[in-house]
Amino acid sequence: MLFSISVSAQKNIEEDPEIAQNNINYRITQSQTELENYNYFEAQKNLDEALKLAEKIDNKESIGLIYSIKGRLQLIIEEYDKAIKSLNKAVEVQRITNDNKNLGKSYKIFGDVYSAKEDYYQALDSYTAAKSKFEEEELDADLAETLLCEGKTFKFLKNYKKSRDIIEQALALAKKDNFTKTQSEALINLATVYSKLNNNDKALVLANEGIDLAKKNNYANILNQGYLIISNLYNDVENYKSSRDYLNAHLQLSDSIRSLTRINSSKDQEAQYLLNEEIEKNKAVVEKLEQAEDDKNLGTLISILSVALITILSLLTLSLYKNNNIRLKTNNMLHKKNSELIIAKEKAELASKTKANFLSTVTHELRTPLYAVTGLSNMLLEENPKPEQIQHLKSLKFSGDYLLTFINDILQINKIEANKVDIEPESFNLKKKINNIILALNNSAQENNIKIHFEYDKDLPENYIADQLKISQILINLLGNSIKFTKDGDIWIRVYKIQEKDKIHTLRFEVEDNGIGISQEKQDHMFESFSQGSIQINRKYGGTGLGLSIVKGLIDILKGNIYVKSELDVGTTFYFEIPLEYTDSKKGEKDKISYFNPKNNDIDLTKVKILVVEDNKINQMITKKILTKMELYCDVVDNGETAVEKIKANKYDIVLMDIHMPGISGIEATKIVRSFDKNLTIFALTAVTIEDKMHEFEEAGFTDIIPKPFKQEEFEKKLYNALTNKKGSSASA
Repeated sequence: MLFSISVSAQKNIEEDPEIAQNNINYRITQSQTELENYNYFEAQKNLDEALKLAEKIDNKESIGLIYSIKGRLQLIIEEYDKAIKSLNKAVEVQRITNDNKNLGKSYKIFGDVYSAKEDYYQALDSYTAAKSKFEEEELDADLAETLLCEGKTFKFLKNYKKSRDIIEQALALAKKDNFTKTQSEALINLATVYSKLNNNDKALVLANEGIDLAKKNNYANILNQGYLIISNLYNDVENYKSSRDYLNAHLQLSDSIRSLTRINSSKDQEAQYLLNEEIEKNKAVVEKLEQAEDDKNLGTLISILSVALITILSLLTLSLYKNNNIRLKTNNMLHKKNSELIIAKEKAELASKTKANFLSTVTHELRTPLYAVTGLSNMLLEENPKPEQIQHLKSLKFSGDYLLTFINDILQINKIEANKVDIEPESFNLKKKINNIILALNNSAQENNIKIHFEYDKDLPENYIADQLKISQILINLLGNSIKFTKDGDIWIRVYKIQEKDKIHTLRFEVEDNGIGISQEKQDHMFESFSQGSIQINRKYGGTGLGLSIVKGLIDILKGNIYVKSELDVGTTFYFEIPLEYTDSKKGEKDKISYFNPKNNDIDLTKVKILVVEDNKINQMITKKILTKMELYCDVVDNGETAVEKIKANKYDIVLMDIHMPGISGIEATKIVRSFDKNLTIFALTAVTIEDKMHEFEEAGFTDIIPKPFKQEEFEKKLYNALTNKKGSSASA
């Protein structure tokens, strides 16, 4: 009787609409809490139970809400197609019931799903529909969150100005009503947008503000995103210590979140849930069978069959659970390895950026004093020094040139490793080019009492289309190597054809010497960077150990191969094979131009005014002296602020602008000048040559770049061209 009363009471409770609705609401609330805590399968369980109750009492509003939350859950666990099905069901019900509040939320989740699938334009349509519903219902919190998602989508589409405007709307709304979570995330995303718009100072302020808010309110995911963004921002402004600290914080927090997610979302819970559910079903079957046995008196047979059936079902369920468990453990392992790979990739990218920035900084710091060394030594040699001083000055010039060559070699290696070396094919005379290289290196050969023999196959055409500069670099390095390691001997250079297909000739170049030779052990590593013979050889013959590495890199770029044969105390032969395109056209050598010849009446030098912006006093003196020798008048200032004021107050033809200066940099000064003078010729006189920095100069508005220490002829040519172009523009005007 007691059992009967209990069952009856339970039945009345389930049938009471108010109690049933309370149960539904409780399970929905629980599912949302579980979602926030990464307990995805507990959330799923609560939603399934809530849906059964809602369908039983036919509460359409609750059914629509449950399907909407299911869609959000499926989005989180990346089951996008299932999410779309759930959301379609939610929208269908919510339209019937005119549940605009939850309909707007379903549209917003739709937008998140399409954004995750990278269908950004479909996502924008969904966000627009969601905004409309939230505005109707005056749901400012949901509206602010949707505006933020819309702004992020425009960021993915690289429409940064539109993204900025929309995220700023979201931020204003979040601040007005103190929606701290949306406010924190909006600040961090707005920082990335300002970074893309080249306003790193503003980006850093916003990112720090967003991180402080996330930290204060324990928004772990937003804080983690903020750490990574601010790390990248500090890296962009070359504050590498702060960048590294924030990256470490990001990696630690990522591990913490990943561990929590992995524990709480373990599919063991799902498997256990399925097992328990199956057991409950089996219990229900047992109860029904026992009741049938009592009612119909079917006897022991049905009980035995029931137990057998339960046993079979339990075994099947257990088998399913175990198989599922094995599969999920494998998946967890794969996810872990994937996470480790992502972290390693992030670290490698940061290391690569740090390396490039380090090279840029070091080469700048080395080139700046070298500008003084090479400039002063050239000037002193031209000013009739005392006979006993000439050799010292030549040694000084040689040391400066050697250091400059070393720096250029490092930069060349960096460019080759980063795949940033472009091929520039042009028509040229190969035989004449090699002759010119031999003439240029002949003095060095004669100092070592070496005779150079050149053998060019008499049946081989002379004119080809190829990157002659890279071929010259290869031959100069190999021939220079042979001269360095040979004394009182001979060097042979041979060129002949080994294959011909249409107009493509594969040529073999040989550079043979009878010098000291190379051991087999050293041959195995000789094409690696900084690889040299031995300490004794280094001291005796010198060298940076980069020449052969550069040669190998350039030959690979030209789609060729290089080989070496060598024997100690007998000699060495390097030979390489590269494809060249034959051409009938002949290209003559250009005559040297004397740009600022007193007899040249093209430019009235007395009317030319040049502004030199340089903070280094020695470099000021050298640049001014070079310009004076060219009969050009110049003013000199030592900072960007004064330069801007001078340009406003005077009419200059050319500005030579240093980049690194106290106060505002040359880049910032040039941006200010371009705001009121678009046509002034401004050259970046800089020691920075890393290609990654070149786009900054273009964006700032520099006319061209003159790298320091510059070659006199190149310097004169750029100034002359700028002045003649200016004269031509004035005449046409």
